[in-house]
Amino acid sequence: MKMAVEPVVPGVVKIVLDGRLDITGASDIDLQFNAIAGSHRGVVVDLASVSFLASIGIRTLLLGAKAVQRRGGHFILLNPVDEVERVLDVMGMTDLMPIYRDNDAALAAASAPA
Repeated sequence: MKMAVEPVVPGVVKIVLDGRLDITGASDIDLQFNAIAGSHRGVVVDLASVSFLASIGIRTLLLGAKAVQRRGGHFILLNPVDEVERVLDVMGMTDLMPIYRDNDAALAAASAPA
């Protein structure tokens, strides 16, 4: 799993994930992902290049979302592929982590006041 971090504005970051968010992929990014989520009030996670999402990957996203939300911020998912979106929807994760299809709208939502 590859992870790129793009600062947007102070307090808001975009994380671009690339690969499989399975046990190996999640262990590759967990520490850095949680550190970033815990230190920003707005996080957009671009899932366009994530081809597979396992339960351990959902855990990674969920822990990040809860860290951001505890700080009164917004945790947004951007452009998941159909299979990944289906898993998120079936697991009921889209209530905690809204999905956006437009990059600018996702960044605006992450930057919005709580």
